[in-house]
Amino acid sequence: MAHRIAKSTCTLAVLAAVIAASAGAEDAPQGFSCVFESGQTWTHEGGKFQSAPAATLKFDIEKIDLEKQSATLVLEGKQTGDLRIVRALNANSFLEVAQEGFLNLTTVYDKDAASGTFPAVHSRHLGLLGQPIFAQYPGNCTAR
Repeated sequence: MAHRIAKSTCTLAVLAAVIAASAGAEDAPQGFSCVFESGQTWTHEGGKFQSAPAATLKFDIEKIDLEKQSATLVLEGKQTGDLRIVRALNANSFLEVAQEGFLNLTTVYDKDAASGTFPAVHSRHLGLLGQPIFAQYPGNCTAR
């Protein structure tokens, strides 16, 4: 009897989580404008990584379709790439695979009640002339 109650409770919890996730998808913004005012870039030279401040980065994420797990990257008003979406409990990550095979990842978290914006982190992983380069930027996105 206790096993049946525990199994029923577990089933109800899973069902509630699925319903909550579905409701969240309908309420999710269809796009974001993101600004990353600070960041760090690391390059690998002489056998070690060296860091330097990164310039401000701005871009838009449009045509977000959580069901199809797709979106579009827009830089300076021009569509520049397709994004894949990886969904999490309190965030969505947008993955761009550049033509050269390098990766750019932006994770946008749930809306912050205090600021009204969506905290975000952007990471770039690439190489230039055989040397690894990566960058990471904390910032915020606003719903479009």
